[in-house]
Amino acid sequence: MHPLVGVRPVAASDADAVADVFLAALVEMTYLPELYTEQETRTFINEVLLPNNEVWVAIEDGDIVGFVGFGDGSLRHLWVLPSSQGHGVGTALLSVAMDRCPAGLQLSVYQQNAGARRLYERHGFQLIELRDGQNNEENEPDAVYVWKP
Repeated sequence: MHPLVGVRPVAASDADAVADVFLAALVEMTYLPELYTEQETRTFINEVLLPNNEVWVAIEDGDIVGFVGFGDGSLRHLWVLPSSQGHGVGTALLSVAMDRCPAGLQLSVYQQNAGARRLYERHGFQLIELRDGQNNEENEPDAVYVWKP
């Protein structure tokens, strides 16, 4: 098991590292179409994701290895470097979102993302809907989960 050094709120200087995590995790999701260039994705992180979510990062050996973004009762992003998956990073990040959203959370996850689905189910999220992909720009079937404390 990798030592999880900590979880903290994102800093402006973390934007590149957050984008690196996002891009590295996305590469592993081979079932998704490539819709954006790396630069477009980095712009999205800087101009949309970071300013419009409460974002926390996971630090392992001094490096950012994952992040979570949430707000308004919605878990919008939870991404972990492929090399750090399965070591408690996702759990640590999910726990922050659950602690900071005591009224509950809703999320959607790609149906093919079995590891993420297991993570959410282990932490008490209930599957409420399977959708055909018309709700996301990738047109990839997703699953909607809710957690109520």
